[in-house]
Amino acid sequence: MRAADKHPLFGMLAEFADAESLVEAVRAARREGYQLIEAYTPLPVEEISHVLGHKNRLPLVVLCGGLFGAGAGFLMQYWMSAIDYPLNVAGRPLNSWPSFIVITFEMTILCAALAAVLGMLALNGLPRPYHPLFNVPLFELASRNRFFLLVLSRDPRFDTLRTYEFLDRLPSLNVAEVPR
Repeated sequence: MRAADKHPLFGMLAEFADAESLVEAVRAARREGYQLIEAYTPLPVEEISHVLGHKNRLPLVVLCGGLFGAGAGFLMQYWMSAIDYPLNVAGRPLNSWPSFIVITFEMTILCAALAAVLGMLALNGLPRPYHPLFNVPLFELASRNRFFLLVLSRDPRFDTLRTYEFLDRLPSLNVAEVPR
């Protein structure tokens, strides 16, 4: 177990009334030097992911899944037609690639879709039946009308008192500790 994991708190949570306040709070936290922060909103806020610095790796996962599907579909047909069971019909070549296009395309779509679903689950860390935020009564409003900023205790700059004071200086409605 790492030393940061021994901290009794999971992090410090601040509640905000609107998305603009949350975006400004995230910017202030970045300026303050906090790196391990998370934002929770009841509706999509496009600017949050940019301010948090998230990089979306899902398109690369989907591309790799699609390329794998295309290669697997083509090679499967080539193997069956040219190596495993060669059947010469009307003098056509055994590797008649134009007839392979439909199955190759379908395998590309199938594998890309599976990669998208499984990649999304893996990159989001799902399924996650438990999260420490579920124990904070204040967080119930996250799905209704409130916006939240969480500073994780694993952050190198995290200090319980200093982080509480920083979040309290922001235009936050409430600040709460998140126990492990």
